[in-house]
Amino acid sequence: MSANVEQEKDYFWIYLAGFTIALVAIIAMVKLSENEKYEPIKQQLSEESAQMNIRVIKEY
Repeated sequence: MSANVEQEKDYFWIYLAGFTIALVAIIAMVKLSENEKYEPIKQQLSEESAQMNIRVIKEY
């Protein structure tokens, strides 16, 4: 047997870290797109509540 046999490095933890970072990035992108998708509905609800917030003052 040869003494010059080099052992290959194990990249398991590097692959696992990369996969985890990619998964977190994908989840964050999906959550941000959901916020943008529902923004017009939130604006409409705030406008409706502003229109319904009318104070009536009675005159005696």
